[in-house]
Amino acid sequence: MATTTDAAAKRVASAVLEDLFGPSGRTFALRFWDGTVEGPKASFEPRFTLVLRRPGALRRMLLPPTDLALGEAYIRDDFDIEGNLEEATKLVEFISRRLRSPTLLARVVRGLRRLPSDDLPKNDSIRFPNRHLRGRLHSRTRDATAVRSHYDVGNEFYALWLDRRMVYSCAYFDTGEEDIDAAQEAKLDYTCRKFRLKPGESLLDIGCGWGSLVLYAAEHYGVKATGITLSEPQATLARARIAEAGLTDRCHIEVRDYRDLPQGSIFDKVVSVGMFEHVGRAKLPTYFSQAYRLTRPGGLFLNHGIITLSSRSAPLRLVEKVLSPRTSFIQRYVFPDGELVSPAEVLRLAEAAGCETRDVESLREHYALTLRRWVRRLEGRHEEAAQVAGEQTYRAWRLYMAGCARAFAMGRISIVQALFSKSGEDGLSTLPLTRKDLYAPETGL
Repeated sequence: MATTTDAAAKRVASAVLEDLFGPSGRTFALRFWDGTVEGPKASFEPRFTLVLRRPGALRRMLLPPTDLALGEAYIRDDFDIEGNLEEATKLVEFISRRLRSPTLLARVVRGLRRLPSDDLPKNDSIRFPNRHLRGRLHSRTRDATAVRSHYDVGNEFYALWLDRRMVYSCAYFDTGEEDIDAAQEAKLDYTCRKFRLKPGESLLDIGCGWGSLVLYAAEHYGVKATGITLSEPQATLARARIAEAGLTDRCHIEVRDYRDLPQGSIFDKVVSVGMFEHVGRAKLPTYFSQAYRLTRPGGLFLNHGIITLSSRSAPLRLVEKVLSPRTSFIQRYVFPDGELVSPAEVLRLAEAAGCETRDVESLREHYALTLRRWVRRLEGRHEEAAQVAGEQTYRAWRLYMAGCARAFAMGRISIVQALFSKSGEDGLSTLPLTRKDLYAPETGL
């Protein structure tokens, strides 16, 4: 039975939620720490239930009003979402609009401050490895630490919810009904076709992950492929998969920074899938210059990466750069030092390095579909994921992927495949005159 304090906290929390959503605006179910449940305020079929674990949960969720505070409250299990987490992320947008009223904001803050702030269990700190970064931003050492803090969570953890090839990037859908295995295989094949791989060519995969594209290109297109990653666990598993496939004569994996490839290295085709988000705006000229140098004259470079669709001025970007590590959940716990740029910046910086833009394609809707499948698969393996990586890691990945699915679906961020050529002295390109070959039924060897 609830104590008087608990009963008072419930009344305050209910009043705060009514201020936030209006007298009839709440469309989700609410369960309090004592097990009592309140349905939606109107005749809605709730798509999720917000579970407040403790009397002070709502206070820690919303004070200060940052996505970091909300994310940390979720990781600590101050609250939970039972049901559709992507649907629940819409609440952030709704609340943000409501709190533009100074009067309402002041009333909500007064209510939140009446809730307890000291009711967390002992030893309830957030424990994440490698999240404290040191050194100059985007130095080799710091980049390695940042990347490993994400990818070294564990091969077993990722294998639970990725496809059978362990492709950790946007899949490619024809109808939107495909399962993740079929969609990721389609993405690998479509990518290989886009930069027109041919038997006997050499391929460099910058940020190769667990070697999925390297393996697919060698097996289905007959190339000699080299992959580089900063994660030793990724490289170890990639090498084991290559050996199991009997492709050690055609595939090679290195733990290496993209800036450290030897001067004499040159490849017919160069690809980077889901890596350049880690590079940082200031280092993108170096990144594109390296890709250009590593591509032979007449060769092709394909860059596949997440971009932002919101235009921000230089002063605003400076403010975000200063504040993001302190206020951004994703910066703190998921992708430290990650930075998104606009598609215009991608093309401008690539062309400044000497690349010629030949094809640009947005796959935004494809990534929303991909993330939704990942979230469902992760949720379906909750107990195993918590066992191999910890409950907090499970919760962080569930939240970040559901939030990103919403961001892609709403058009706040996108993903672009940009194909560049490095023309020879005669200016001739090896590309066909049309795109018909990309959609022909024949694939591979």
